[in-house]
Amino acid sequence: MVLGSPLSTVAAPLLSFFISFVSILWLIKKKADWVLDHPNSRSLHSVPVSRIGGVGLFFGIITTWLCFSVVMPVTIWVGIGLLVAISFIDDVWHAPVWCRLLIQSIVAAGFAMALLLEPYGWMMVLCNAVAVVWMANLYNFMDGSDGLAGGMTVIGFGYYGLIAYLAGNNDFAVLNFSIAAAAGAFLLHNFYPARIFLGDVGAIPLGFLAAALGILGWMDNLWSLWVPVLIFSPFIADSTVTLIKRLLRGKKIWQAHREHYYQRLVQSGFGHRNTALSAYALMLTVGASAVWAGRQDPAVQSWIAMLWGGFYFLLMFISDWNQKYYSNRG
Repeated sequence: MVLGSPLSTVAAPLLSFFISFVSILWLIKKKADWVLDHPNSRSLHSVPVSRIGGVGLFFGIITTWLCFSVVMPVTIWVGIGLLVAISFIDDVWHAPVWCRLLIQSIVAAGFAMALLLEPYGWMMVLCNAVAVVWMANLYNFMDGSDGLAGGMTVIGFGYYGLIAYLAGNNDFAVLNFSIAAAAGAFLLHNFYPARIFLGDVGAIPLGFLAAALGILGWMDNLWSLWVPVLIFSPFIADSTVTLIKRLLRGKKIWQAHREHYYQRLVQSGFGHRNTALSAYALMLTVGASAVWAGRQDPAVQSWIAMLWGGFYFLLMFISDWNQKYYSNRG
């Protein structure tokens, strides 16, 4: 099918949604004991749930891209393949941390070097490689509450596709809309109460794509470099601040925990459903402001970024104060 055709912006997402929905439904019905996520002291769920929903999601995405002959840098194709493979191994057999980070670093460095070394130099390569690795992992960190990562994927990549579509870049729009549609199919199975989880096999490659396609869009002059950062800022802010706080307390950042702000919100009695719906509202609002600000002059863009930074700081300050207050009372 012709990718550049206007119909592809509708046909491709529909195909991606259908294939992903059916594939994930099949995985749910399989109920394989060897891929179940059993509850533990750090979990927010109470019953065993399959953790390889990302397999069905990416089956829909990749199949659609192949059917519509999507063109992407080879480093992205290879990167997705390697990340899906090592993440699947981790979901099933628990791969060592060093092994996962090594593969992620190789993928990130290869992507950054191929696209950025010649025009921008080594410093740009290093900064972007670190950003890609961090984005891949923070996506995984934020995949801990029903519907949260699935909704971020629908909204985040949906905004990527919208900006590309408005700019007349149908090819890039189709690429992103296909991801958003597959995530929408996953979300129907993952919204509270979740019947399947994304798992590392879904979260890690999605985080990689969020960073890689954000950089590609910037290189194609679709947006300023800060626009993808702002679109995914609800995840970036929570994960980055939580990581820094854990580092300052001398804790191992790679160990599972329940200290993210979204996890604390769920545990406070707000619940999975309300946490997800509140996150969707935040994601839609911040994404819309990024789309609008992307068409304004740099001064306006800076103000928008600072306002959102202040807003996140205020939310986290209130959350920390509230936790400390009730902790002292207890």
